Amino acid sequence: MSDFLKSKIKSSLELKTALLNDSVLLGTVDKVIEEIVACYKNGGKVFFCGNGGSAADAQHLAAELSGRFYYDRPPLFAEALHVNTSYITAVANDYSYDEIYSRYVAGSGRKGDVLIGMSTSGNSPNVVRALIKGNELGMITVGFTGETGGKMKEHSKYLVNIPSKDTPRIQECHMLLGHSVCEMVEIKMFPKKD
Repeated sequence: MSDFLKSKIKSSLELKTALLNDSVLLGTVDKVIEEIVACYKNGGKVFFCGNGGSAADAQHLAAELSGRFYYDRPPLFAEALHVNTSYITAVANDYSYDEIYSRYVAGSGRKGDVLIGMSTSGNSPNVVRALIKGNELGMITVGFTGETGGKMKEHSKYLVNIPSKDTPRIQECHMLLGHSVCEMVEIKMFPKKD
């Protein structure tokens, strides 16, 4: 069993080392941080969406921004679009599951808001449609995906495509970068006074 665990840890470390050495991808994450800070400074909101494990990651990151990350500070508006189960089940039943996020974005998103779609394949229809609607509204669209970017690639202003096809490893890196984004946004929005 320990050899199996070691192989998983090794593959995780190798992927994180690839991220560490990918100046283009890290530069994209820096731009995403700048866009989120600008959004908040202009009174905007940040939305996240995903399915399954990516939905859990979306909700986790939204909580880091709306609650707090490292230290006490005012809350920031951030929401994972799947947290209202009555809404999700109603729209999925009355329209289709593919419409759950785009309909929410149409009702709540505004120009300059940030929409972060999370999908390891980049092909989740409901996330792709949300990004399309976000672009129509003038939102800043960000795709957190795997290696190819999938269909989300053409609909994301910023693509954070982890160089892997292994879903768990991709999600680990989404959270590593997502936590880093939350930390930097917190620092830039609420600089600590020494």
